[in-house]
Amino acid sequence: MPRYAESTSVPADRSRAEIERTLERYGADGFMYGWEDRGRRAVIAFRAAGRNIRFELEMPDPDDREFSETPTGRSRSEKAARTAWEQACRQRWRALALVVKAKLEAVSAGISVFDEEFMPWIVLPDGSTVGDQVLPRIEEAYLSGKMPKLLSAPGGGSK
Repeated sequence: MPRYAESTSVPADRSRAEIERTLERYGADGFMYGWEDRGRRAVIAFRAAGRNIRFELEMPDPDDREFSETPTGRSRSEKAARTAWEQACRQRWRALALVVKAKLEAVSAGISVFDEEFMPWIVLPDGSTVGDQVLPRIEEAYLSGKMPKLLSAPGGGSK
């Protein structure tokens, strides 16, 4: 299946800047960006609609065979592997820019509301996201057939 912007030439820093401009245009009142693990994970965070939002973007592993080998299994040179990896990173940043813009436009157009659109990425008071709290419980519910407690109460107890 083809990936959105799989052959983009837009550098990652331009995509990050586009995300920032988009957030400003739609009324965000704060933005930050960072990375860790030698660039293998990037984070954007922003404040909008009274909520703190955090997207964590896993970058591809530069040592993955996807980059060291061609689709037919032939070895790539170090330079060609690096070029393929950089392309994959650019693609992910373009996709994130699209997602953020689409969600904000859906809210602006009245198609959905902010909390519904950004729910998994809303940062809770303990620093976790709604997705961190809820997604594991979805699997639990399907396996057990029982409705789980969704959010922990302050201090670690359940509501």
